[in-house]
Amino acid sequence: MSLLQELGAQLRATSEELPTGLVSIARERLNSAAELLNWVRQTSVDPLGVPQLGNAVEQAESAAAALRLAQDAIASYLAAVGLTGEAAAPPDTDYKAALKPDEAGISGAQKQPPPEKLGPWWQSRVAELTGEAAPPEKQDGTPQQGRSGDTAELLRRVAAGVRSGDRARVGRDLHEVDAATGLGLSAVSSPVLQRLAADLLGHEPGPDDLKRLQSAAGGRVRALLPGTPPDVLDTMLARICRSPVTSSDPAHPADSAVTAGVLTGVLLARLGRDPSTLDPKAPEPLRPRGVDA
Repeated sequence: MSLLQELGAQLRATSEELPTGLVSIARERLNSAAELLNWVRQTSVDPLGVPQLGNAVEQAESAAAALRLAQDAIASYLAAVGLTGEAAAPPDTDYKAALKPDEAGISGAQKQPPPEKLGPWWQSRVAELTGEAAPPEKQDGTPQQGRSGDTAELLRRVAAGVRSGDRARVGRDLHEVDAATGLGLSAVSSPVLQRLAADLLGHEPGPDDLKRLQSAAGGRVRALLPGTPPDVLDTMLARICRSPVTSSDPAHPADSAVTAGVLTGVLLARLGRDPSTLDPKAPEPLRPRGVDA
């Protein structure tokens, strides 16, 4: 290996080690928190920390943009010195970071968290989105509450239901969890959706790809989630394509989470992949050149 090739290998390794996936996860968790607080804020005059969260989201966005800029600069340099093979390598090897079990969560798994005190609002919203009724009430007349669980496992279950085209199954899986687990779908799926969209298109998504992704996924997502407002999916796809978001109305926090989970399943199906590929221990899937949408 020549000195130039060794330099190229070191630069590529540096690019792959940049925590793009982790920053994306942090950004989406902040976005989810902001959406939830915005929804609660509609019934309160107290800003409830929304401005502070907004600043944090902007900082996370800036960090993600800086990381992408650094990766692009490394790729451009490698191409300029003739190392086009190294320049073409995908800089997103940590996109499964959010799918890994939370060590703190595992160590504290023996202690059951207290039940949610806000009522089964998650189950009520899931029923509106999917058209599948919430679980029946208990014998004492109180509503069924979802249980806490692993959001990554929930994403795989939802994706499996989407692959089979079973809307009732998707509804049941979403009804079974509590709000905290369900809302986590937004953060867990964000870097995964970015990777799946890139694999489907054959390149990193850009503004010009928005209509193609809408055509590829829109119909099936809406068939599985007939109660979801149309602009929720459009906003999500626009973010994937780094395109301006046209909708200014705040979405219900559950809408974004549920739509993200179903969209993940739809893109997996379009790529012909099994939901088990979302296991962080699963072999890295090959990136195709692109398929027709």
